Amino acid sequence: MPPRSPSDIELDIAIAIATDAEREWAANLMALSEPWRTLGRDRVACAEALAAAPETELLIARLGGAAVGFALVRARGLAGSPYIASIAVAPDARGRRIGARLVAHVERRYAAGARHLFLCVSSFNVNAQRFYRRLGFEQVGELPDFLIPNASELILHKRLAP
Repeated sequence: MPPRSPSDIELDIAIAIATDAEREWAANLMALSEPWRTLGRDRVACAEALAAAPETELLIARLGGAAVGFALVRARGLAGSPYIASIAVAPDARGRRIGARLVAHVERRYAAGARHLFLCVSSFNVNAQRFYRRLGFEQVGELPDFLIPNASELILHKRLAP
């Protein structure tokens, strides 16, 4: 049997609340990634977006103890439902289902108290749109010219419970 590729192997991913150092790591990753680059967010703006706030969690995915991804979640972010405000995976860790594992973790973490999960994705971020649709999200709204001219924020929804 041929050796399995890293994407085929169930990775030992641990997901937990971020440390202060991991908040800095996440802000740097965010500033270097889409959609934040196109949206003109520098490291300072990204750090401010990731700052600790009531009912907001910054979850870090770790592989072998090293941070490889994050999800920023607001417990009551949209219509009283959990809202994934930001999510990113380090470039060298992409394609290994880490983003999907982060979303699944958020779903499990909030499923007991919520029926719905929301997020927004930029209209120009077509790869992210495909990713979220593969995970069962559907577009339920659009905010034209919301963050930058000539681009929309698409509101996506996934039902967690009947």
